[in-house]
This record gives sequence, C-alpha cells and structure tokens, in this order.
Amino acid sequence: MRQRLSSEPDRYRGRRRVPTPPRSRYAAVVTTAFFGAGIVALGAGAMPDAKSVSPSVLDELKAASTVNQDAAARADSADRASRDSTRAAGAEDAAEREACRLPLQDYEFNTPYGMRWGKLHTGIDLVAAEGTPYVAIHSGTVTKAGWFGGYGYTVIVQHADGSEAIYGHSSALSVQQGQQVKAGDQLGLVGNTGHSYGSHLHLEVHVKGEPLDPVPWLQERNVDIKLQIEAL
Repeated sequence: MRQRLSSEPDRYRGRRRVPTPPRSRYAAVVTTAFFGAGIVALGAGAMPDAKSVSPSVLDELKAASTVNQDAAARADSADRASRDSTRAAGAEDAAEREACRLPLQDYEFNTPYGMRWGKLHTGIDLVAAEGTPYVAIHSGTVTKAGWFGGYGYTVIVQHADGSEAIYGHSSALSVQQGQQVKAGDQLGLVGNTGHSYGSHLHLEVHVKGEPLDPVPWLQERNVDIKLQIEAL
C-alpha cells in the first residue's frame, strides 16, 4: 500500500462526505413514489372524459329540447289562433256595419214612395199596431231623437256612408241623440204622432240630403221590404 506523504496536498481536506443513506430509506422512497403514481392513475381513471357524455344526459337534453319545441309550437299556434280570431272579429264587425235589416215584423206595406195628392210622398208607410217595436235598418249614429214637426216623435240615424234613415210617427223612443246603433237595434215604438192618418211607421232614406225610394235602396243591400225578406 502506498503511503501518503505529509507534503502531498490533500484534495479532500476541508470537505465533508455525504453520508450514504441506508438501504431501508431507498426502499421507502421508491415504494412511496410507486404508490403515489398508482393513486394518480386510479384518480385519472375515475374522472370522466370531458369529450364523452353520458347517454342518460343525452336523453335528458333531447327530452328538454322536445319540450321546448312543443312549447314554442303551442305558443305559435295560440298566436295564429289569436290573429285569426282578431281578423274574424274584424270581419264580423265589418259585416255588421254593412248589413241591413227590415225595420218591422208583420206589417202591411201601405203607401209607396212617390206622388200622392199632388205632393211627393218622400218615404214609405208600414202599417202596424201601435206599440210595435221597430229597429234600425242600418248601423250608424242617432242624430235626432225627439219631436220633429209633422213627423211627430222621430228618430234619425246617419250611416257611415253619410246616408240617413228617418223613422217617423213614433209613440215612444228607445234611443237618444249621439247613440251608436247597429242594424236590428230597437229605436222606438210604432205610433200615430204628428201628421198621421193612423198607427204606422213612416220610413225615409236620404242620400246627400235628398230623399230616395227606400225600396230599391234596401234591395241593393239584400233586403226586400215589400216581400218582407231580409238576408241575415
């Protein structure tokens, strides 16, 4: 064995050697590492893949989509029904405004429009018992409801097109000035007031302020006052 001289520099002088751990510590470290890796692997296996979805979740999403589509369809159907109902109501109101009716039921067509006793009879006379209700032949606004000279108690209704209907010789009135009426609404009761020869309803139609024969005017609107026929 070579003997180190005292003059030979000691390369290791002043340094400390790191003690070597015992074999038991190496085993513990390696075991712990393998055990931790196993836990991580198990945990990774338990976590669901973010790209995969459970079939039950898909079923729930499909069901929810179907419910939403059904709700949207019902809402759309209800909206269409509401629009259809509104249009139908508007059409019905328009039809009511355009409709015409007979002024009386069970009357006798007595005197026509035309010359009588050297004067123009500007309307027609419908004989009926006193107190018989009479109605509006067309919708409009009541512009007169009261005494009107030789016409006695009278109702005048102005229609939307500007024409007017005059109902004379009433025994009583059922409406007031400014009231809105529809065809078929009661206006008053047949009477014998004013310059009258007996209980009857005197009916006139004026267009642009001039009297016209009510018979053809009503026939153009599907009402035959002589035959007592009205198209409802």
